Amino acid sequence: MLKSVLSKNRIIKNLYVILRLVTIDFKLSNLRGFIWFFRDFISLSKTQNRNFKSAQFHPCLDDKSYKTPIDPTYFFQDSWAAKKIFENHPKHHFDIGSAVKTISIISQFTPTTMIDIRPIDLKLDNFDFVQGSILSIPFADNSIISLSSLCVIEHIGLGRYGDPIDAFGSEKAAREIQRVLARGGNFYCSLPVDKECNIYFNAHRAFSRSYVFELFSDLILLEEKYHYGRAMYDNYDAQKGFGTGLFHFMKR
Repeated sequence: MLKSVLSKNRIIKNLYVILRLVTIDFKLSNLRGFIWFFRDFISLSKTQNRNFKSAQFHPCLDDKSYKTPIDPTYFFQDSWAAKKIFENHPKHHFDIGSAVKTISIISQFTPTTMIDIRPIDLKLDNFDFVQGSILSIPFADNSIISLSSLCVIEHIGLGRYGDPIDAFGSEKAAREIQRVLARGGNFYCSLPVDKECNIYFNAHRAFSRSYVFELFSDLILLEEKYHYGRAMYDNYDAQKGFGTGLFHFMKR
């Protein structure tokens, strides 16, 4: 009933959108945003562009910023992994649980299969999806020559993404990755790093550098990079505290 009314009456629909932002999706910044929102709408309305039938409210109140908002972790780790995969140019690449937008781009220069517990309902050439868990990867031992898992392993077993609670989720995930990775195969991963291992429930875990190498003891380290704050570094620095480690491993 509500959808029917909203679809037929633009004024009521616009009022509904505003009321929803003020009540259900309330944020203090929205109140400030509405000031310039209505000012800009009035300015736009003074000149009619008859190529457009109507103007409906769809307020975006968080995008007027003095610089481009970006998560440095995904900026650094995704570009790093894409560069490594592009340089090695495998015949087929596999990924477990990374950001799907990044993996879809990688698939356009290297055919890619993505594995995740949550299905993807979009289709794209060179991009295949297999539903599965990192705790039971649906591939044979020593079968994958190129594999990535970016900002994934630290979440396993904390329930954030609908997975079962498991205090040893990260350890089990690391074992599964080493099982399916072929000898001579490349594995690209990123993990939160800190002075010592910590759990930030239910967001993620953080690992000491030494424990990362314990997790992947069957693999050889080929490269490591670290980002702290908004910069990348070649070396781990415990004094910088919490950061993200980027690791390129190869199976012995």
